[in-house]
Amino acid sequence: MSAEGVENSNLKASGFLGAVERIGNKLPDPAMLFVGLLFIVWIMSWLLSYFTFGVEDPRTGEAIVVINQLTGSAFTTFLSGMVNTFVTFGPVGTVLVAMLGIGVAEHSGFITTAIRGLLNITALWFLTPMVILVGIVSHSAVDAGYVLVIPLGGVIFYAAGRHPLAGIAAAFAGVSGGFSANFVPSALDPLLQGLTQGGAQLLDPDIAVNTLNNYFFTTASSVLIVGLGWWITDKVVEPRLKGTAIDGDEDDLPEMHELKPEERRGLRWALLVMVLGLAIIIATVWPATSPWRAANGEWANFTAPIMRSIVALIFFLFLLPGIVFGYMSGTFKSSKDVIAGMTEAMHSMAYYLVIMFFIAQFVYAFGASNLGTLLALEGASALKAMALPSAVTIVGIILLTGFVNLFVGSASGKWGLLAPIFVPMLMSLGISPDLTQAAYRVGDSSTNIITPLMPYFPLVVVYCQRYVKSTGIGTLAAMMLPYSVAFLTVWTVFLLVYYWLGFPLGIQSSYTYP
Repeated sequence: MSAEGVENSNLKASGFLGAVERIGNKLPDPAMLFVGLLFIVWIMSWLLSYFTFGVEDPRTGEAIVVINQLTGSAFTTFLSGMVNTFVTFGPVGTVLVAMLGIGVAEHSGFITTAIRGLLNITALWFLTPMVILVGIVSHSAVDAGYVLVIPLGGVIFYAAGRHPLAGIAAAFAGVSGGFSANFVPSALDPLLQGLTQGGAQLLDPDIAVNTLNNYFFTTASSVLIVGLGWWITDKVVEPRLKGTAIDGDEDDLPEMHELKPEERRGLRWALLVMVLGLAIIIATVWPATSPWRAANGEWANFTAPIMRSIVALIFFLFLLPGIVFGYMSGTFKSSKDVIAGMTEAMHSMAYYLVIMFFIAQFVYAFGASNLGTLLALEGASALKAMALPSAVTIVGIILLTGFVNLFVGSASGKWGLLAPIFVPMLMSLGISPDLTQAAYRVGDSSTNIITPLMPYFPLVVVYCQRYVKSTGIGTLAAMMLPYSVAFLTVWTVFLLVYYWLGFPLGIQSSYTYP
């Protein structure tokens, strides 16, 4: 991506969002940006290691100490673990394994044919909410939405004659912006509940928190996010994209044609295989003694084999229908075509792998230095010292969570850090763990879509570059900023109104403590 291309793509950009795009795209390549951030972390860890902050980590009871990453032992540990840091970095394996199966389905023509068939029966005006809703529901499959729903959003919009970047934005808003808005229980619920309960038991050892303590609120929130995202996509984002030319490789872009007889035949058999696969999974998960379930019998538990196998299941649920479609439609002649689909998918991931290598090293250094921990704890201490009213405190929790989310991308890691602070702190102010967790969900979700430090953010940039080659960090950040601001503002107000009206947050939940 050349600097000239970036500048030319932004000639028509104006106003605040245009400024965000221009400034953002003048930043270094994402990979080099993380190299720079890595050096900043090293230098900051060296400087701050000479200071004492007097902040106690509630998880260990020990004072937070910034660890100098430029000492001989720390640096050699960094270098010796560099390979393992990269290969064990969560998003890498998730994306690559899923893309192997999806690559076959895409190479065979199964995905584009299915979408073309879907468009024939879906009203064009309903495309936006459908994409956002599918993005929200995809949370049930952990991070599958990032590798499946978001690129499909671009494909669907482009095939319908709309700007593909608007489709990617809508899908990204649903998958990441609406991360905590879902009417289908997911692995996120027990994960957050466990951390919330652990934090609450620091103050009350006998307290128990229900896994679905926010279920009613997240269900209502999903309606809010779909409606709000629909309006922003159609009224703000897509009109702004009218001046952005699509200059991707025409041979790689989806086309809208009537389905041929062989495509219809292949699609019927491929969908039958996919439905049978889903039916087999459901049938084997259903029994209470199923090996897919966790030790306590729950299937939605984060430790359950079914939840830990989501990526592998996605691999097979697209691989097998892709193969069937390929042979039934005539696009596949031999097993070489199957491998060619996988190879092509990996070729498209080359840039993503480069970025992930540097992100992994940055995340390691940021965590090992304790800078992220110090940042969160100092913010929480300042909030507690203000002694604000309950409603204002809730807003403060949302804003602080949103700020911390710009630096710490992992939902579990962030809540594992903040829950022992926020939950007992607010319990001492008479606010229940259920309400505190709901506030965390709002703050966490709203800023997911604007931080380049979120592991999947560069991947979304790559998706956009398929259609607009000059897309950069600034382009995506400017495109998603209206969603982030609207979600943060409206969703916060929604929670406060929900709270004041006394609607139940979830099962066995409350607003006050004790």
